[in-house]
Amino acid sequence: MALSTLDYAVSSQNHRVAGFEIPGDEHAVIYTTDNQSRTELDTLIHAAYRQIFNEQQMLVSHRQQRLESQLRSGQISVKDFIRGLATSDSFRRLNFDSNNNYRFAQMCVQRILGRDVYSDREKISWSIVLATKGLPGFIDALIGSEEYQENFGDNTVPFQRRRILPQRAQGELPFARMARYGTDYRDNLPKPTLQQFGRDYHWAWQKQTPKSAKQAGAVIAYTGAFLVALGVVAVFLSAIGLIHL
Repeated sequence: MALSTLDYAVSSQNHRVAGFEIPGDEHAVIYTTDNQSRTELDTLIHAAYRQIFNEQQMLVSHRQQRLESQLRSGQISVKDFIRGLATSDSFRRLNFDSNNNYRFAQMCVQRILGRDVYSDREKISWSIVLATKGLPGFIDALIGSEEYQENFGDNTVPFQRRRILPQRAQGELPFARMARYGTDYRDNLPKPTLQQFGRDYHWAWQKQTPKSAKQAGAVIAYTGAFLVALGVVAVFLSAIGLIHL
């Protein structure tokens, strides 16, 4: 049986309030395909990757070259490019597989709609969409929403809307500061631990050297030292004429 989504109140967050401040460093730069050259299109593609993947995930291996080619040739819009990035295997593996549905839903609202969730109720509502429609259906619901169309349309890369709050010296932190996985996933990662072997301490993932190998190494070291000392004595005796080499 399909789950029904929850209704949630739309609170007056920062991005829903009209602002009259002068644009500065903390204001988002808008990237759009309207009247852009080829060089500016490269910057737009880079901004799209930074918005969806965040800087810590921007690797050459995660590039979607087919989507980039289609965008450059005008076969798809920026909106379709964003949809392709958010449904790519790299995005699924780096973000969806390493998060629970609640945190992943919040992350996608931040990166695609350019705002944080209004409440836990909205987070649960979007997680229900994710659970019932899967990742492609969830991304389509976000990008196909009226909110996305009103703020970004078909040709604009999503961005964090209005980080500035009135009478505050510093705006909200960028969503890129949010780690790509939560504490529940982090706590399940394997951790190296210290274990004591005699008087030496080793990391648990390090293999302890067998005792027989240590003994063989000691014999080789002592034998080498004896031969070197014997050679020095022989050279000395030869120098004083007691023996001839």
